[in-house]
Amino acid sequence: MTTGAGNLDIRKSSARFWLIVVGLLLLAQIATLLAMGRVPICECGYIKLFEPGVNTSGNSQHIADWYTPSHIIHGFLFYLLGWAVLRRGSFGARLTLAVIIEAAWEILENSPIIINRYRSETMAIGYSGDSVLNSAMDTVAMMLGFLFAARAPVWLTVVIAIVFELFTGWLIRDNLTLNVLMLVWPVDAVRQWQAG
Repeated sequence: MTTGAGNLDIRKSSARFWLIVVGLLLLAQIATLLAMGRVPICECGYIKLFEPGVNTSGNSQHIADWYTPSHIIHGFLFYLLGWAVLRRGSFGARLTLAVIIEAAWEILENSPIIINRYRSETMAIGYSGDSVLNSAMDTVAMMLGFLFAARAPVWLTVVIAIVFELFTGWLIRDNLTLNVLMLVWPVDAVRQWQAG
């Protein structure tokens, strides 16, 4: 028979295990990006907490930028995915799945094929890929979104996602929805509006 204290020990060791797994996945993402030749930090030589310029050389190079809300929304969506496909899985297993998907995307996003696609089909005309710092922080932002979605009411998570999409759409003429649309199926009218 397992005591309450025994259950707590099991949960703590399980949480520790999943934290180690998630940490190792993040380190693997960082190591892969460095092996791909990505710059560790902005070539400007300094680190900013937030880069406000969208079509600047500092975009996607610092800790956060106007695309950070998109990565938080990734966390919301990956929480839903984990709940749907790992319904009987632990929270740690669901978070691990989310980190695997996000890390894989971050690596793919910084490959020449996606960088060139962004340059040719989206508003990211001078995009040269993320710094390793920015990419790692994008994954951390996704994890924060995942943790938020795990704790917050569904309605609040949905409202925040909509607000993020509307606000960044209004402010920078881009957001997660438009980014995916223009990457997968470019629309000239959207491209003209984004350039406007």
